[in-house]
Amino acid sequence: MQRKYLLYFLLAFVSFVFIARLFYLQIIVGADYDPVNNTSSIKVEFDYPERGFIYDRNGKLLVANQLSYDVMVTPDDVKELDTLEFCSLLKIDKEDFKKRFKRAENYASYLPSVFLKQLAKEDYAYLQEKLHKFEGFFIQKRVIRDYPIKSAANILGYIGEVNSEVAKNDPYYQPGELQGKKGVEKQYEEVLRGVKGKKYFQRNRLNKIMGSYKNGMYDTLAKSGKDLTLTIDSDLQQYGEFLMKGKRGGIVAIEPSTGEILALITAPNYDPNMMVGRKRSPNSVKLFGDTINKPMYDRGLQATYAPGSPFKLINALIGLQEGVIDQQSYFYCYNGFRYGKRKHEFMGCHCEIYGKPIRLHTAIAKSCNSYFANTYKKIVEKSENSSEGLTKWSDHVKSFGLGNYLGYDLPDGKKGLIPNGKYYDDWYRYRWNASTNISNAIGQGEVLTTPIQLANVTAAIANRGYYYTPHIVRKIENQKIDDSNYTTPKKTTIDSTFFEPVINGMREVFRTGTANWTRIKDIEIAGKTGTAENFIRKNGKKIQLPDHSILVAFAPKDNPKIALAVFIENGGYGSNIAAPISSLLIEKYLKGTVERKWIEKMMVEKNLYSVYNQVNQNPEEINAGEN
Repeated sequence: MQRKYLLYFLLAFVSFVFIARLFYLQIIVGADYDPVNNTSSIKVEFDYPERGFIYDRNGKLLVANQLSYDVMVTPDDVKELDTLEFCSLLKIDKEDFKKRFKRAENYASYLPSVFLKQLAKEDYAYLQEKLHKFEGFFIQKRVIRDYPIKSAANILGYIGEVNSEVAKNDPYYQPGELQGKKGVEKQYEEVLRGVKGKKYFQRNRLNKIMGSYKNGMYDTLAKSGKDLTLTIDSDLQQYGEFLMKGKRGGIVAIEPSTGEILALITAPNYDPNMMVGRKRSPNSVKLFGDTINKPMYDRGLQATYAPGSPFKLINALIGLQEGVIDQQSYFYCYNGFRYGKRKHEFMGCHCEIYGKPIRLHTAIAKSCNSYFANTYKKIVEKSENSSEGLTKWSDHVKSFGLGNYLGYDLPDGKKGLIPNGKYYDDWYRYRWNASTNISNAIGQGEVLTTPIQLANVTAAIANRGYYYTPHIVRKIENQKIDDSNYTTPKKTTIDSTFFEPVINGMREVFRTGTANWTRIKDIEIAGKTGTAENFIRKNGKKIQLPDHSILVAFAPKDNPKIALAVFIENGGYGSNIAAPISSLLIEKYLKGTVERKWIEKMMVEKNLYSVYNQVNQNPEEINAGEN
């Protein structure tokens, strides 16, 4: 009797195991089941989706698609062939053939992989007629990028081949497939790429295709990638790149009310079509190999510069917030500010107001170093000790988004540097005071910022105390970006009431101050010019190079539509190059056209490469003064 129950129990147990396994395979694994990973008797063919298009904020097409033809190989299917004829058709030599074939075998001899990518159309047509002679080889259509407008390469990025390491770590990709490598293409890869379709075919024991595997039960259709709408204004972007010819530097323009990036310009730049097709490889070597001009280096996001005089605006706001100055506070300037008894302990000034009381409004308009050195000293010395005072100052500065990554939706960036009390305690072993780092008062010293950070500071001032995280994508497939990181305002530590006097001083910069010659008659601009000193060390010797030209501005003064920062490397005074370029960009964006052609002509013709060449070759002999 017991044996009878044992038999029933065994039957029930075995049935349960079979049912559980069947449930796991059909319900749990379901759509994730990929038969190609379970047997070599199945051949898979991929159907590559169309990658999402990319548009600017006004609907202009920036990135489209074009067909490419790859020669694929499945090594196990290859029979004896006329290697010389095949190499002749593909325009490669025999050694190259062996190397490519070996690579395909190492990947997986029973799976297809790319043998030769991106055939020219004429080569494809000719090869297609003769391919039946070469078993194991076939042509697969693939979508690659096309750039109708030769602009914004640093923003858009490019797509490149997936290597074996990436394919090993990400099962979606196979070696030789295409993937976003820089810019928006990289950041939004999963949105843009879509989903590959798959078709499975059954092989027999001789490796011949017998037909569809299980009547296409596991076949899937390709899903196209989603389109992106960027925040940039393509006309403004192109115009900025036009003005930056013959120069090095970065320009970032932001819409203050949203944080949307209107233009992100780096110079020198390159035509994005250079990174497409079979010319991509030699062009890549050329572009990445240019270690002097660095066209692949986005100066708007990655270059760190001393912010120069625009940083005075932050010190003015902190001074007002901390109560060490008000609008009526004044200081005297005697061609500069003396902060010690030794001869070199003197900060020069070019405000040209000698021995007269200088108040905030005039100090901003004329960029008086003495005024802001006194203000900075008072801020630091307000606390019980210098370290505490500097840390409080640092916290205020960082509330504007400086000294850290801003959190924008692009893959590149630098933190910059905003020192605190501990920084100097470690450096000077607690033996320092405000005079030790007085250069921070005028945006020199240890302070480092990127152009996008300084543009964001300008947007925060334009908004009277808050900013939105800068971002480059506006919509994904007709849907607004709903990320709270980009829609929640970030408040500075400065009360809104303190911004108006600073903004009035910035307005005066374009009325009677350092940028007055570039003012626009019917647009009220608030801005600040900057001239940042620039040094290098060579053979242990400190060498001063031509100054960087800087300007920050927003317009109109009330209800601002654009805020920007312009950095021109070795451009001299901020009023000479950065100011006119800024005013031209503002005019272009707000009016749609530029009427002051004489300023435009002057900027387009301004070429600084003679200066750059001398900096690279003989920095010791260069005149570090105005260009």
